[in-house]
Amino acid sequence: MKKLLASLFVVAMLAGCGSTGGDGKDASATGLKGEIHVYTRDSTSGTREAFEKGVGFEKELTKSATEVSSNDDMAAKVGQDANGIGYTSLSTDFEKNNVKAVQYEGVSASSETVLDGSYKLQRPFNYVTRAKGDFGSEDKEQLVAAYLDFIQNSKEGMTIVQKNGGEVDLSKATPWAELAKKYPVLEKDNSGITITTGGSTSVEKTVKATLEAFSPMAGNFKFVMNQTGSGDAVKRVLGGEKDGPNATDIGFASREFKDEDGDITSAMESGQYCIDAVVAVVQKDNPTSNMTQAQLQSIFKGETTNWEDVK
Repeated sequence: MKKLLASLFVVAMLAGCGSTGGDGKDASATGLKGEIHVYTRDSTSGTREAFEKGVGFEKELTKSATEVSSNDDMAAKVGQDANGIGYTSLSTDFEKNNVKAVQYEGVSASSETVLDGSYKLQRPFNYVTRAKGDFGSEDKEQLVAAYLDFIQNSKEGMTIVQKNGGEVDLSKATPWAELAKKYPVLEKDNSGITITTGGSTSVEKTVKATLEAFSPMAGNFKFVMNQTGSGDAVKRVLGGEKDGPNATDIGFASREFKDEDGDITSAMESGQYCIDAVVAVVQKDNPTSNMTQAQLQSIFKGETTNWEDVK
């Protein structure tokens, strides 16, 4: 009898060990074991606002979350942390940063799912400019107007935006050759003009790609990008920093503009040039492939603190 009991005990122990792989990961819902490391953006970030509102935990973020400075910083930090979780723009270079986007409620973020509304975590990429007559020259003002027309309405510009992660409806696009007729400045040598941009870090990929493509078509103007976060967009074109060292010509926000950002009614132009998805991201070897709203809420509120407890 003692030998039989001993044998059963060994079998039970081996069966229990069999549920945990040699790499230390247990058979939880995610297949990962250990403390969850939560990463977040600063409180003025449009990405953070979209994620918190979409998932439904505004003002309830766990105090143990690590704050990062930008979209790229978020991707880099999570990519170096096997137990990390954060959120970024769909335009992020996931492979470069060693991260992967997980599905939300069983839906992957893509052009199709964002435009048809089936992927729910989405937000606008908005812009605002300096006031009319406040660009330093008429030529620069016209170049800014032409550039914004290019990225919002032309087939060429919208295609570039789409290729770099922004979601647009190309069925509404117009050939740039037709739109360009409105802007005589495009025929000039504009190499002495510099257009500056600021605001959201999430827009960097779409803005850089479109500026690089547009400059040779518009007299080879120069451009400088100083993207520091959505909260800086308005103040650097129309607010307290519009005439300081951080002054910009176009400010971008990866969210709607708010009253606390400042008054934008005096802007030459403001609007939306594309839609973006916000995706939860984990280190690429994390076996998690999908997260529900309830799971993300629990993690980011600090209620679930270990991967093996994600249910």
